[in-house]
Amino acid sequence: MPLENLFGSKGRMVLSALLVCAVILELAYCQEEAQQQKINPGRKPKPSITKLGRSTNKSPRAVTAKPKIKTTAPAQTFLTQVLNRGKFKKVVDSISVQSGDTLELRCRGKPVQWSVPKYLEEDDEGRLSMVQQERYGVLTLVNTTGADTGEFSCYPMYCEDTDCRKEYDKAVKVFVFFPDPQELFVPSADYYEAIQLRTNWPTLLPCQVTSPQAKVTLHREFPPVEVAVDGTEISFNVKRGFTIHRPRPHHAGALFCVASLGNLRQSSTKYMLIYVNYPMAPPAPVIQASSSSVTAGENLRVSCSVVGEQDVAVEFTWDYPGQQIGRPLYTQDSISPVGGGAARQQSQSVLLVDEVRDVDQGTYTCTAQNLQGAKSVSTTVKVVPKAKPKKQKP
Repeated sequence: MPLENLFGSKGRMVLSALLVCAVILELAYCQEEAQQQKINPGRKPKPSITKLGRSTNKSPRAVTAKPKIKTTAPAQTFLTQVLNRGKFKKVVDSISVQSGDTLELRCRGKPVQWSVPKYLEEDDEGRLSMVQQERYGVLTLVNTTGADTGEFSCYPMYCEDTDCRKEYDKAVKVFVFFPDPQELFVPSADYYEAIQLRTNWPTLLPCQVTSPQAKVTLHREFPPVEVAVDGTEISFNVKRGFTIHRPRPHHAGALFCVASLGNLRQSSTKYMLIYVNYPMAPPAPVIQASSSSVTAGENLRVSCSVVGEQDVAVEFTWDYPGQQIGRPLYTQDSISPVGGGAARQQSQSVLLVDEVRDVDQGTYTCTAQNLQGAKSVSTTVKVVPKAKPKKQKP
């Protein structure tokens, strides 16, 4: 049956409307595609692809790796203390580890080198180990005692191939106390220790305590009195001991330290202080002959003088031409004060040569020596033949 008879006039109108809508939609789609072509010339419509799964025949894309330049800034060296249960603590100027416990320090750097108190350098009884890891060094000390108290240092090493050296300016240090309930002082094998007091040179009395909490005083044995510590003439440092900054004769004698902590009180090693008037510098001698030209048969005097600090001993030695034939040495030594504000003195040695001969001609050398060093000075003497007496006319 024809469609127009099936739907009638109303059906024909509906079909016409549907056809018109289809035409309008097709025109709009074509205009949109034309606009896209103007905006992106050369662009092709993306074809519709039915995805059936990933292909395993896809060739790998070539990637050119760019070379990486590794620049590593030098790491700052620092120390950490390894505590129990894997805890770490950055160390400061000083730390305390109870005697009997284990000390473990880590020092950042590759490689590093350690220095330890002298007692451990001489004999650690297998208690000390130093291991270098990938990025840090490890120092471990077990079964610690109060005698281990002292300074521990870590030095980063600068290496070129196999040649390595310490970088002293980058060293990190920590002073470790090992408090011992039975020993307030670091033990010493000597009952007496002789210490020389030098003029104007600070002198250390190394009464080192094992605990920073101990109270330390200085005492004289004879007469038995406590020595005043004012911080200027004498000062105390818990990591070093007592320092006499400008030693004088009255500081000499037998001294010792006393430490107190709780109910415990102990005395240190006794220090025998011997005063020596130590010079500030080597001597500066001046040599002078009575004459640079001496007639044979006359006497010769060659003086050698040194002006220096009072009570400073100066020794003189001579080299002279007459030594070659065994001519004996005759000298006159003297010491006399020198005027002025400072206490000074002149030390002098005079070489005497009686009735000079030809063998006494040559170089005279004087060497003056004190506790700081020695210096030599020389002068030359010429011997002139004795004039022959003129014959008297008859």
